Amino acid sequence: MTRVNLITGFLGSGKTTLLCHLLAAKPANEQWAVLVNEFGEIGVDGALLADRGAILKEIPGGCMCCVNGLPMQIGLNRLLQNKPDRLLIEPTGLGHPRQLLQLLSSPTYHAWLQLNATLTLLDARQLADPWVVANENFRDQLAAADIIIGNKQDRWQPEDHQRLADWQRDALDQRPFIATEFGQIPLALLDTPRGQPRELPVPQHHHPAAVPTSGVAVMRLDHPARWRRALNQGQDYSACGWLFDAETQFDRAALLEWVRQAPGDRIKGVMHIEAGSLTINRQGDDLQIETRSQPPADSRIEIIDSQQADWNRLQSALLKCRLR
Repeated sequence: MTRVNLITGFLGSGKTTLLCHLLAAKPANEQWAVLVNEFGEIGVDGALLADRGAILKEIPGGCMCCVNGLPMQIGLNRLLQNKPDRLLIEPTGLGHPRQLLQLLSSPTYHAWLQLNATLTLLDARQLADPWVVANENFRDQLAAADIIIGNKQDRWQPEDHQRLADWQRDALDQRPFIATEFGQIPLALLDTPRGQPRELPVPQHHHPAAVPTSGVAVMRLDHPARWRRALNQGQDYSACGWLFDAETQFDRAALLEWVRQAPGDRIKGVMHIEAGSLTINRQGDDLQIETRSQPPADSRIEIIDSQQADWNRLQSALLKCRLR
């Protein structure tokens, strides 16, 4: 029987970083699987989680909680064919947990899955943003949590701690709360039993998700195209992503300046530079980068914003960062 955890959290709360930490701690004798979903079409998280010792499938272009869970069921069933010891499911930060939890706890999967605790990440700084606090997904992700992970505590200011204390007093009940940074949680948390199921509101949005046709990074380039752009919009957010072929390299300094100057609530990417690959993760003013000597299979970068950005202007500036 496969042990399953839902890893939720709003945009920028650190879900992918937490998954990378957990995969690094995976016991060598176990086979793990990851089902990841993104709001945008490009599939950056799949590239970020590739080659980390787990079987990976991704569902880009929407939220897998919609369309009666059909994309979710297809991806889930394909992963279960491998009989993994553990399955971690990361919905998009704009995804609602209700339908996923209903599916995972349905009689269809009783013989196959052991649904453990749902972990929801919360960056206390998000509590200062009325736009985020009013979002139905943000509220219901926290309501569905069995364990709440207060992530990025190294960036919290005194006023963030106070807002968190106020929120805990008003909303947390008796559920466990763990403060950490960089998603560093004990592996044993994954085996925490699921708590008493809570009735969640039916989500008001309806955003079809693409059916996963392959494993990592569903979007591909058609020869002889060197790059392409993909747009997505829904739930008051817009996403624009770019995919470049394996031969295209970027100037590291110019690319990072583009990332710093670009508008957007969220920017993620895995890009080919002369030194190898550059992983980019920006949430607001927080920017994390990582350089690896191994070049990526291709370059992928995506912006998610609550405002409608000038994608053509951003694209023109991004193309100027190419070396060749």
